Amino acid sequence: MKFQFRSKKNFWHPLVFLFAMLASGVALLSCATSRKSAVSYGLNSRPPSKVYLQMPERASGAIPRRLSQTGAFKNTPGLVPNDALIPYDLIVSFWSDGAAKSRWISVPDEKIKFAPTGEWIFPKGTVFVKHFELATDETHPEIERRLETRLLVCDADGGVYGVTYKWRADNRDADLLDTNLTEAITLKTATGTRTQTWYYPSRQDCLTCHTANAGYVLGVKARQLNHDFNYPSGVTDNELRAWNHLGLFDTNLNEAALKNFPKLASADDMKRTLEDRVRSYLDANCANCHRPHGTVAYFDARYDTPLAQQNLINGPVLIDERIDHPHIIAPNDRWRSILFMRANTTEPFKMPPLARNAVDDSGMKLLRQWIESLHGPPVLPPPGISPRGGNFAGPVAVTLKSEPGATIRYTLDGTVPTTSDLLYEKPVPLTGPTILRAKAFQPGFTTSITVQEIFIVSE
Repeated sequence: MKFQFRSKKNFWHPLVFLFAMLASGVALLSCATSRKSAVSYGLNSRPPSKVYLQMPERASGAIPRRLSQTGAFKNTPGLVPNDALIPYDLIVSFWSDGAAKSRWISVPDEKIKFAPTGEWIFPKGTVFVKHFELATDETHPEIERRLETRLLVCDADGGVYGVTYKWRADNRDADLLDTNLTEAITLKTATGTRTQTWYYPSRQDCLTCHTANAGYVLGVKARQLNHDFNYPSGVTDNELRAWNHLGLFDTNLNEAALKNFPKLASADDMKRTLEDRVRSYLDANCANCHRPHGTVAYFDARYDTPLAQQNLINGPVLIDERIDHPHIIAPNDRWRSILFMRANTTEPFKMPPLARNAVDDSGMKLLRQWIESLHGPPVLPPPGISPRGGNFAGPVAVTLKSEPGATIRYTLDGTVPTTSDLLYEKPVPLTGPTILRAKAFQPGFTTSITVQEIFIVSE
């Protein structure tokens, strides 16, 4: 076969042209692959991080009085972090009275002792930065007020200390708090205003939760970071993969194995079971105390512990809150589930007891759904009592209400009602101080818990 071509200057030999195009394609593909690889990680590099930033090695040292002096931010009013700080997020956040949180970590030039389960051990001089903002207008949730920024420092003795900086009204800086502080914050609603109480923790408060038994650092662990995070670079990457790529761990992780590591389930992740989502919620909100050798209780809230060994369902309680036949979680019976009762209130017996002044409605909805999904007999809700107890200047008629088909028995001497006590048929007149207790009964149903109100009636 003979090839003819007119000019060596203007035309390539067809085979040469073909080979050139193939080579060019391979080169282009290689460049594209290289570019893709270069940006496929959420974090490719970071400047060296100063040990402790500008914080002292121990809590006894001179702690900066202003947030701008800590070394955490290069532009404090703009909330622009130091270049060495790594932003991160958690799959399930600890409930903080509805506040939005931003998080960063400063890791010195040492390695984090990695573990796929349980807690990690962080180098001395690691600093965690957590910033809190609260939406102050329910009709415009994008309007937020800066409240506080907390720093948790891994100290020179192998423990931690925490400090709180309260933001000034002009957002130019935040000031160190020497003790705890409670502030009433006015929030705008669709119909007016309401007040929310915010608690700023003291240094001692920080150590109430960040204990040696809990590993000092509560949120940063494999099961919380094994998810995708939108990095400021615009790249979305699995946080474990990104941290591994930076060489932060004392072991090099097999990226393909990450999907096999345990991971918590967010409340809205409908691809995960209801049980997984609830156990993840309990892990984030309760497990720092409720674990072996932790607070005096009988259950283990850690997600790493299999459900059958957590002692949650039908688990015994230490304090019964005057409820008959209570359990940590009573199947299909939220009224005898002490965990739900204490998490669903702001009364003094609330859990957790520190720095919580609002109920996590979405979290309680999730927990209630799980309790009611557990197999158990139908349960009568406790009777309603109207009006509520209190001081009355004269006689008062009290109305009791329960489910259709149920009967209500009540007592006026503070004893627990039984089927032989007074049957409720019409409003109960009270003319003097009375402890009214009531209970609902119906065949085929678990009897309701006892409810009571105290009436101080002046004659």
